[in-house]
Amino acid sequence: MTTPEQINLWIQAKTEDHNIEFKEAKTQYDNTKLYKYCVAIANEGGGVLLLGVNDTPPRKVVGTRAFNNTVEMVSKIFTKLRFRVDIEEVQHPDGRVLVFHIPSRPKGSVYSFEGSYLMRSGEELVPMSEDRLRKILSEDRPSWLYDIAISPVSGQEVIQLCDTQTFFDLLKRPYPSGQDEVLDFLVQEKLIMRKNDGNYSITNICAILLAKDLSQFPKPVSRKAARVILYKGDSKLETISDHIESRGYAVGFKALVDYIESQLPQNEVLEDAIRKQVKLVPKIAIREVMANALIHQDFSLTGTSPVVEIYMNRVEISNPGEPIVPVERFIDGYRSRNEGLADLMRRLGICEEKSSGIDRVVEIAEVTQLPPPDFLCSHDRTEVVIYGAKSFKAMDKSERVRACYQHCVLFYVLRRTMNNESVRNRFGLSASSRTTASAIISAACDQKLIKLDPTGSDSSKYAKYIPFWA
Repeated sequence: MTTPEQINLWIQAKTEDHNIEFKEAKTQYDNTKLYKYCVAIANEGGGVLLLGVNDTPPRKVVGTRAFNNTVEMVSKIFTKLRFRVDIEEVQHPDGRVLVFHIPSRPKGSVYSFEGSYLMRSGEELVPMSEDRLRKILSEDRPSWLYDIAISPVSGQEVIQLCDTQTFFDLLKRPYPSGQDEVLDFLVQEKLIMRKNDGNYSITNICAILLAKDLSQFPKPVSRKAARVILYKGDSKLETISDHIESRGYAVGFKALVDYIESQLPQNEVLEDAIRKQVKLVPKIAIREVMANALIHQDFSLTGTSPVVEIYMNRVEISNPGEPIVPVERFIDGYRSRNEGLADLMRRLGICEEKSSGIDRVVEIAEVTQLPPPDFLCSHDRTEVVIYGAKSFKAMDKSERVRACYQHCVLFYVLRRTMNNESVRNRFGLSASSRTTASAIISAACDQKLIKLDPTGSDSSKYAKYIPFWA
């Protein structure tokens, strides 16, 4: 049951996300447009459509007189669309709100209206793009990772193509004395398949993880090799080097991280009155972000791979596919696009427990007082930007506010509560900088990234804060 309080929380969301849509509809709402939105939202995984709330921030309840007979409207929607949408009538203090609960389309299926497969694009409803439609219709197929990379191959060829020694080392298992035992274990792990004629098929996940040289595999696999580009300065104008890591993600992970670290610019810092040369960003941050980029990429996108771009003042690590967790929930949220791959990488010691990698990156930025990392979503890519050292005075307002939000989320995950003192500690500010910290907190509140902890004190001096979604 939807409450007025729940509606208030939805209204406070920064933007209309994939599963919430607001429409003012003060007096009425067009049936055809309603049908189209139901189809589009269902195609995007389901969600809620609210009538009686204006759709431009700062949003507020304005009330609606549309669809007085909700039972009749439920029947009309089902008759027209052939799937059920439940409608709730909520009496909010500021007016009547209708909440349409729209289910997700079935896996591998797409809903249409009058011959069009609809999706949302900003404020518009548009026909679904061909690649998006193809991707949905292929959902019932087995994961790309378990497709066949190369077949048939002999047992000896499996050993020649895959670094099984390093695989067993990473698992901390003794290497079997015979080739058959090695092959049996790979079959058991579903990395290769035994054929009736005694030969084998190597799966994509096996190649991706264990390949001695990814270029020895067909192009869909070989194109997934991680790429490291080093630029001169802070733009793409001049490339110094462009490196392809040819080994599989698991067997080549340490070498990949070591190579990235070797390419990082060095900065001079003063520590205990001694000048020291330090790398642009900590190695552990590179390691955690790189592991996430490899594991959570969208393998269905062809001709693209994880990319590391190193600039004078930052490192950008991106992977194919838009995130399936909102970027503002990277620190506390977890949902893997490739759960089988993630589980195996955890067993191999490449990544930590669920969601802890991003927590660690943010914590490292805080401990070393680096600018906050930036988590970005662009067309068909997810990007993490890790910045080099920058003084508090050099940080702009957006960086300070982002750091404040990330600090608040990190404390919330750790079962602690952010306050003025913790914000000062985050930025390395003295006790006399209370006003400066308060201004940062106020800006984060104004942007609705954080809010007052209702269980805390009303006094501004002792106020505590929690993330906007908490």
